[in-house]
Amino acid sequence: MNNLKLWLSAAAIAGSAPTIAAAECGEVSITEMTFSSAIITTEIATFLMEQGYGCTVTRVPSDTIPALTSLAENNEPDIVTELWVNSAGNAYEKLKEDGVISDMTKVLQPGGLEAWWIPTYLAEEHPELRTIQGILENPELIGNRFNNCPTGGWVCSTINRNIARSYGFEEAGIEVFDHGGGETLAASLASAYEAKEPWFGYYWEPTALMGRLDMTMVDIGDVDLDAHAANLSPEVTNPEPSAYPPSLVYTVATTSFVEKYPEVAELMSNISFETSEMSALLAWKDENNASTEEAAVHFLMSNKDVWRDWLNENARKRLSAVLEDR
Repeated sequence: MNNLKLWLSAAAIAGSAPTIAAAECGEVSITEMTFSSAIITTEIATFLMEQGYGCTVTRVPSDTIPALTSLAENNEPDIVTELWVNSAGNAYEKLKEDGVISDMTKVLQPGGLEAWWIPTYLAEEHPELRTIQGILENPELIGNRFNNCPTGGWVCSTINRNIARSYGFEEAGIEVFDHGGGETLAASLASAYEAKEPWFGYYWEPTALMGRLDMTMVDIGDVDLDAHAANLSPEVTNPEPSAYPPSLVYTVATTSFVEKYPEVAELMSNISFETSEMSALLAWKDENNASTEEAAVHFLMSNKDVWRDWLNENARKRLSAVLEDR
């Protein structure tokens, strides 16, 4: 299978001719978050920045809350590739108001989807489980468990616990189980699905898993923006129920970075994917047992006409070797 090293070699050959691209960029720090779509975006962005714009890129392991905290305290990293605004809450708004960060683009179009789900085979066998009221009345049918997203940087864990409290999960005999990581949450769903066992919990799109599995969204009520905002805090005393509002997913960068490297900022403002396109890419990665690097190469090889237009003229010249059809 092709890999990014071959592309790097080709780009190095292309970049051997004199170009001003290398002078356009210096040190850049970019998040490497734990969810798959963000990692692929970081991989693609890193390749284009390094080989097209001459940047020296440092990837910073992070998630939503650690990234926002670091931006507030240290004005870094320079770029957060996939920030789910619903989960960022007031911290994101304050950073924008204070002029610390600027939105580059909706990196997922039209955005992300967060919800509570059951497998469709379970919904067909027990239609009453399509609503939260039906689940509260029949907790044994979902195994008396809600599969929550991980703690430690995943704000959805707090949101879900508050929604669960608002509906009286404990009184109904439903355990809120916090998974240790995104991988264990995915494994619990995949394992239950394969065995056609009950499963009830939180998941999101775009993901390869949701692309492969037939899932039914549970109706947990209407969106209440005030309730959702309150549910972002673990300190809320009397949480109210609210479905997740539609999720805007942005790439953001520090304002200082945008001012210092406007051409690289313009590149980052161009890197965007249809949500369905990202799900398909994640499914390809999963089906081919490919690495993130290989998935990035698959996208780059298959979509030259797309990312060619993301680049400025100097970067296109620098990447001419890999842009040529062979």
